Amino acid sequence: MVEGYKRRIFSISSEQEFKELAIQAFRYQAQHVEVYARFIQALGVDIQAVKEIHEIPFLPIEFFRTHRIIDAGHSSALEFHSSGSTSDSRSIHHVVDSQLYETSFKSCFQQFFGNPEEYIILALLPSYIERPNSSLVYMVSELIRLSAQPLAGFFSEPNADFLGNLHAATKTENQILVIGVTFALLEWASSNPISIPQVKIMETGGMKGRGKEIIREELHSTLKRAFSVKSILSEYGMTELLSQAYAFGNGELTCPPWMRVFFRDPLNPTQIQNNSGGINVVDLANIHSCCFIATQDLGEFSGAGFSVSGRFDHSDARGCNLLFSR
Repeated sequence: MVEGYKRRIFSISSEQEFKELAIQAFRYQAQHVEVYARFIQALGVDIQAVKEIHEIPFLPIEFFRTHRIIDAGHSSALEFHSSGSTSDSRSIHHVVDSQLYETSFKSCFQQFFGNPEEYIILALLPSYIERPNSSLVYMVSELIRLSAQPLAGFFSEPNADFLGNLHAATKTENQILVIGVTFALLEWASSNPISIPQVKIMETGGMKGRGKEIIREELHSTLKRAFSVKSILSEYGMTELLSQAYAFGNGELTCPPWMRVFFRDPLNPTQIQNNSGGINVVDLANIHSCCFIATQDLGEFSGAGFSVSGRFDHSDARGCNLLFSR
């Protein structure tokens, strides 16, 4: 079942096909992922009675901090750790199939941006570089490898090496993509503002304790002024997901065909709502862990996509794109 399923998810062409694969994933994980199976049993859910996505129980994301969530009989090829404040509070995503993760993020990048070979990718991810188990570093490293551009690479700060490579990149015919964590992009904007309207700048969120969180609109406004760009790109991803959503300057995040976002009632987590609430994610690439995750994020549908409006109270600060809009 699993191998055929993994081939199908990246060629989904309709909502009905997505629904069929989601129900298939649910029934598989209800039998083969022990933690999820126990969660479903505790809720008293009749597995065979589930016919619609809104009937599927979504596993609270906190379980990735306290339990080993993995397909029975498999071992992890990779372990991705979140950027929690202490080692014992970090989520761990046990990834059985590294090729599945690579297919997911490569297909997603191809859909939204085109071929990595067309880009010079400069990564301003200082705190992530220090973490060998970062899913973001793994993804960006592979995209840089695929680009095969000598000017591409990771940088711990917007220093002379970074600026030199950026300047040289602007002299080429390649597209240029700077991927940065929030605090590093703000440091760059403050220390070396420069007019680079041809460069795509993507923020992945996260102040990492380097300053107070700011609203996304303020961040994007600051970066646009500093670099004379028309818009700032955003990535929505996290340790517990193998797929990403992207926004292209209007704040509307768009999912790839094998990923969907739904909203739950904050006061009744089992109730799916139409327009806003706690963000539930269906990531069909998570077949070996859990495809149905109730995040700690708040959001709403916005235009053709969705936006992140904040976090539930007392939830941990995370490294992904989770800036408050109020």
